[in-house]
Amino acid sequence: MTPPYPFSAVVGLAELRLALLLNAVSPAIGGVLVRGEKGTAKSTIVRALAALLPDVDVVPGCRFACDPANPDADCPDGPHEPGAVGQRRRATLVELPVGATEDRVVGTLDLQRALADGIKAYEPGLLAAAHRGVLYVDEVNLLPDHLVDLLLDAAAMGRAHVERDGVSVKHAARFLLVGTMNPEEGEPRPQLVDRFGLVVAVTAPRETAPRAEVVRRRLAYETDPVGFAARWIDEDAVLAERIAVARRRLPGVRLPDHELDRIATICLAYGVDGLRADIVVARTAVALAAWHDRDVVTADDVAAAARLALPHRRRRDPLDPPGADQEKLEELLREHGADADPEPDPPAGPDDDPDGGPPDGPPEGPDGGPPPGGPDRGPDTSDGPPPQATGPEQTDPAEQPVPEQRTEEQTTEQPTAGNQPTVAATSPYRTRALAVRGRGTGAHTGRRSPAYARRGRVVGARLPAGRLTSLHLPATLLATARRGARTVSAADLREAVHVGREANLVLFVVDASGSMAARRRMRVVKTAVLSLLRDAYQRRDKIGMITFRGTGASTVLEPTASHEVGVLRLAELRTGGRTPLAAGLRQAARTLESERRRDPRRRPLLVVVTDGRATSGPDPLTVVPSLADVASVVVDCESGPIRLGLARRLATALDADCVPLDALHTLGKAA
Repeated sequence: MTPPYPFSAVVGLAELRLALLLNAVSPAIGGVLVRGEKGTAKSTIVRALAALLPDVDVVPGCRFACDPANPDADCPDGPHEPGAVGQRRRATLVELPVGATEDRVVGTLDLQRALADGIKAYEPGLLAAAHRGVLYVDEVNLLPDHLVDLLLDAAAMGRAHVERDGVSVKHAARFLLVGTMNPEEGEPRPQLVDRFGLVVAVTAPRETAPRAEVVRRRLAYETDPVGFAARWIDEDAVLAERIAVARRRLPGVRLPDHELDRIATICLAYGVDGLRADIVVARTAVALAAWHDRDVVTADDVAAAARLALPHRRRRDPLDPPGADQEKLEELLREHGADADPEPDPPAGPDDDPDGGPPDGPPEGPDGGPPPGGPDRGPDTSDGPPPQATGPEQTDPAEQPVPEQRTEEQTTEQPTAGNQPTVAATSPYRTRALAVRGRGTGAHTGRRSPAYARRGRVVGARLPAGRLTSLHLPATLLATARRGARTVSAADLREAVHVGREANLVLFVVDASGSMAARRRMRVVKTAVLSLLRDAYQRRDKIGMITFRGTGASTVLEPTASHEVGVLRLAELRTGGRTPLAAGLRQAARTLESERRRDPRRRPLLVVVTDGRATSGPDPLTVVPSLADVASVVVDCESGPIRLGLARRLATALDADCVPLDALHTLGKAA
C-alpha cells in the first residue's frame, strides 16, 4: 500500500492510511471520506488498498460473490447449497463514476421480458460487483442526488433493491465505501457525510524536501513501474498479513465499560447528533486495539478513534465548514483522555482489602468520594489557573487581551466615499420558493423547478423510447384491450411520464453601491442573500454571484456547487461608490452565456437584488434584450415613504417576478 508518495510528505496521508487499514480490519466502521485539494494522492492510496485486502471465497459462477459458507438466500443466481466448495479470488475495487446511471449502479431489470414472458431478466450493477470488496466514489460531492439515495439505502441495509412496478430483485451489497472529494467543488449532502465512518483531510506539503521526494518517487515509478512495485512488495505483504491477523483478533478484543462511558461522554460533550458517532468511535477503537495486537481497548485508542470519527459530525449549519470545531474536540480529549482515566475496576470492598481501607489509587475526598479537584483526578499540578478562571488578574500578562475587541462590523479599515466597511448578516430565514417557469428536462435532479424526471407525479404515458423503466399500467392494459387480446405483449407496454423537480443555476446580481450602505440596508440585503444561498443549498442548485458598484461589475463567485464559498464571499462584500446597474446585468448575461455552452441542460434563474436606481453607466433597460430568455426574479430593496418603483420597472422589462425585500421571508424564521 505504498504509492509513489511518501506518507510523511503529504499532510494527513498517514492518517488516511491508518483510516483505510482500520476499515480493512473492520468494515463495520463504515468507510472513509477523504477531503483534500487536487494532486494530493487521494485516489492513488485508495486504489492501492484493494491489493492488501484478504482474498474472499465465492460460490463459483455466482455474479453476486456469495460466500459458500453463508450464501445469500435472496441471491438472484441462487439458491446455493451452504458449505459448497468455493472459489478463492481477490477482493474487488469497484469505481462508481459521477456520471453513472441508476441502472448502472443497482442493475437493470428487463420489464418487457418480466411482464410479457414471466422471466426476471436481471443484469447486476456496480453494487453487486462491490459486494465484499471496496466501492470507490471519486468526486463524491458531485454525485447526483438519486445516486446518493441509492448509496445511503445500500450502506444502511447492506442490500440492493431493484423494483419496477411490482417486479423486484434484491441481493446482498456489503462493501467498504470510500469517497474522495475536493472541498473547492462543494460539500456533499450531510446525510451522505454522516454515513462515512471516518473522515480524513489531506493537504499538499509546504516544504521543499517532501515535495522533491514526491517528484523523485513519481519519476521512478513512471520510469519502471514493475521495478518500483517490486521495491515495496515485501512491505505490502507484511501489511496484508497484519490485516488478516487483526481481523482474526478483532472478535476477541474487549471494550471495557469505563472506556465505553468515556466514548459516550466525549460524544455527548462534543454535541454530535444521534448515536451513530458513539457506535463508530467504539468500532474504530476496537479495530485500533486489534491492529496494535492488543486485547483491550485503551484511552489512547478512544482518542485516536474520536479524531477520525467526530470532526465531521458537529456541523450546526449546513453551510458551516466541516471540522470547524477541531480545537473543541482536542480540549475534550485532554479533559477525558488518558490522564483522566477512571479506575477500570469497580471499587474494592472490605472483603477485598485485609485492612478494610480503600485500595491503592487516587486519593479520596473527606466523604469517601473523589477529591475536590474532580472525579478520579489527583491534585492539580498545573502551573496555570483552573479552566473556569477568567479575568485579567488570573491570566498571564503576555496574553492580556487588547483593550477593545473589534467585531466583523467594526473593521480597522476606515470608510471612504467609495468604500464602506463590511457589514455582517443576521440569522438567515426561510425564503419564498423561487422557481423557473415551465418544465425542464430533469437532467439535474434537485428540488427547485418542475421538470420531467424518473420519479415523481405521473402526468401521462408514452411508448418506451428505450428500455422500459416505469410502467404505466392503465395505459398498457388499455392498449391490450384495444387489440382485443387477453394477454399483454411487448407492443402494448406504455411508459409512465413523471414530473418532479430539478436543480438550477441561481445567479445572484447584488447591488453593492454606496446607496445601499447609506440607507443602512446592506445588513438586510446580506441577510436576504444569505437566506437565498441556504435555500439554494437545500434545493441542490449551483450558485454564482456578481456584484456591481463604482464604475463596473465583478464576478465574485463563478458558478459552483460550493455554497460555503458563496457564504464567505458574501461576508467579505463591501459597499461604496455609484450604481452601475447596467454593468451588473451585462456581466450576468456573459456569465450565463458561458454556462449555457458548458451545461446547456441546466436552466438558470437570475436573482437581481437592487432598488432599481442606476447612477452610473447606460440605462439598464438597454441590456435587458441580452437576458430575454432567462428566468429572472428582482428583489426590490427600495425603502422609505417615497418610492420610485424602478425595481418593478426593471422586473417588467425582464418579464420577471418582483419580490419586495420585506416580503421575501413571509414564511418566518428558519428552525
